[in-house]
Amino acid sequence: MAIWTIDPTHSEVQFKVKHLMISTVTGTFGTYEGSIETANDEDFVGTSVNFSADIDSISTGQEQRDGHLKSGEFFDAENFPKLSFVSTSMKKKEGDSYTLEGNLTIKGVTKPVSLNVEFGGIMGDFYGNTKAGFDISGKINRQDFGLTWSGVTEAGGIVVSDEVKLVFNIQAAKQK
Repeated sequence: MAIWTIDPTHSEVQFKVKHLMISTVTGTFGTYEGSIETANDEDFVGTSVNFSADIDSISTGQEQRDGHLKSGEFFDAENFPKLSFVSTSMKKKEGDSYTLEGNLTIKGVTKPVSLNVEFGGIMGDFYGNTKAGFDISGKINRQDFGLTWSGVTEAGGIVVSDEVKLVFNIQAAKQK
């Protein structure tokens, strides 16, 4: 068994959502942590994953929008300072592709989610550390998690899509 921890200097945690249904806005979480517990480093089947991100670290590159996302109309960072994910299973599909199932908690609401994982491999770094890489993606409906703010333009257009794409590029370091 081995424990791996996310290396935040070589990882990205993003979400993407349609704005006005014509373009995509990308947001990131700047502060997060996670661990991966493996029984077998070769294929990561049966891996256990725990992850959390600080809501206050949201950045979309626009301060006013970030403040709105942190407010009670969206994430309510004051009352729900973190989102979390706890895995329930990780199954190999084929090759380096896996399905990661687990429970995502946002704004006090926990729902099961299914994520696609592409295992990038294992490599040693310049300092003798063992690193593993993963590209993780999935989709959630923000309404399912109590992120229910909606706006409609004068012409009847939807301001923010309910579908949110999750994109995580993770490098994890094996603990010695």
